[in-house]
Amino acid sequence: MNLSTSSSLRSRCAARTYLFPSVLRWGVVLVLGVVLNGCAASHRYELVEQTIVSGDVQRAPQIIEQAEREYGSEGRVLYDMDLGMTLHIAGQYQASNAALEQAEDEVERLYTRRVTAETKAFLTNDTKLPYEGDLYEQTMINVVKALNYAVLGNWTEALVEARRIDHRLNVLTDRTDAKAGYRDDAFARYLSGLLYEISGDLNNALIAYRKAYEEYRRTHTWAHVTVPPMLKADLLRMTEALHMTQEHQEYKQDFPDAVWRPYAETKALGHIVVVTHNGRAPRKEDRMIDVPVSMDALGLVLISKGLGNPHREGNPERRAAESAIYGLNGHVVRIAIPALVPQKTPGGYGQVTAIGDAGSFSAQTELMEDVTALAERALSDRLAGISVKASARAVVKYAMAEGAGRGAQAAAGKDAGPLVGLLVGSLGKAWAIASEEADKRSWRTLPDEIRIARLWVPPGDYDVRTQYAGQGAGRSGALRSQKVTIRSGETKFFSERELP
Repeated sequence: MNLSTSSSLRSRCAARTYLFPSVLRWGVVLVLGVVLNGCAASHRYELVEQTIVSGDVQRAPQIIEQAEREYGSEGRVLYDMDLGMTLHIAGQYQASNAALEQAEDEVERLYTRRVTAETKAFLTNDTKLPYEGDLYEQTMINVVKALNYAVLGNWTEALVEARRIDHRLNVLTDRTDAKAGYRDDAFARYLSGLLYEISGDLNNALIAYRKAYEEYRRTHTWAHVTVPPMLKADLLRMTEALHMTQEHQEYKQDFPDAVWRPYAETKALGHIVVVTHNGRAPRKEDRMIDVPVSMDALGLVLISKGLGNPHREGNPERRAAESAIYGLNGHVVRIAIPALVPQKTPGGYGQVTAIGDAGSFSAQTELMEDVTALAERALSDRLAGISVKASARAVVKYAMAEGAGRGAQAAAGKDAGPLVGLLVGSLGKAWAIASEEADKRSWRTLPDEIRIARLWVPPGDYDVRTQYAGQGAGRSGALRSQKVTIRSGETKFFSERELP
């Protein structure tokens, strides 16, 4: 071996020794930028929940507003939805509707998506796409707006939202297959019927109640909500009021235990409606599938995953190390799939009691919507498409990194080519793995479930109290109380948020 050859080998070894730590550092930087953004979102929602639990609900929308830049341009709809929901919780109903109106308008604009956004997302991950919300989330925009107007007693605008709900769901039903999961919304239909009944439009109220009944029966196996007893009473009351004798008799046979009162009797009473939003909506996390394309890569993946130890895909340090190591190895393809993490509410029902001079009247809240079940079905229906797209994206990014490495090697020439090719290829593969992330965005300021209680009471002054199950009176937020004066034929709406 001559002197020049020896010198060349020493130079290559020194360069390789310097190269590996450099690639490791770049891998860490690449993945930390991705993961820490997700950590910021989780922290934001934790802060919102803390303010609700402590009773400082006015802070909740402020937290969302302060985090506006974190949502980015792709998360504009989600920002407006979160802001609208937290404003609703804070009792700022007009401001809530303004934010939700912006979200609804943006959803309509996003139906025509630009090709450049799709291309950018395919080469990185789906978080680069504008967030439009799942179909049930889009329906919930109108539901929350309708509730805002109902609490304000603005029945004209509440009916506008009821008609928008009907139109949205009618279009959705027409466009989707009869066997599809979410193609209608029983609770949204029920709320529409309730608003129609309050306004005196009994025909449309009955139509909406019928559709709610059909949807509760169609979806109860996966939506986890059976036909609420109050809906059975509503169907009996409406068919009796509209003199639909045959249908009324059929409902009486179907609901032999239903307790209801005639419509003429309810018109002389005051009507109290309490809507409770209980618990935490589900969150999403990454599920990483690392596919080795060589035997040595298989061993590396097994070692990285701890030979059966639980995955900790959300851990920034772990993901950074894996991205750098896999990039150096050069024979691992990563696929990221979203997984739903339920945060179910224990004992979420409540007892609503109206205490006044005329006596004490009470009713238990009834489960109307399981938001977690809707989220589970929405993800389940889309998971096959998400998986195919993620797999194709991972393969394309791997091939691009391979091509970039070979191209750099050829361009650098015979002497420097191998090292330059290794550097470019390793960085490219580290980027391909680090940039792979599932779209974990969702409307997390929604509750886990929605319940309703309805009371008919004689006109007068009342103290309306809601006591949540399984929670002592000493616990902050367990007992809600508010004063109300109600006249004959008048309806008072209340909306409450409870976090255990």
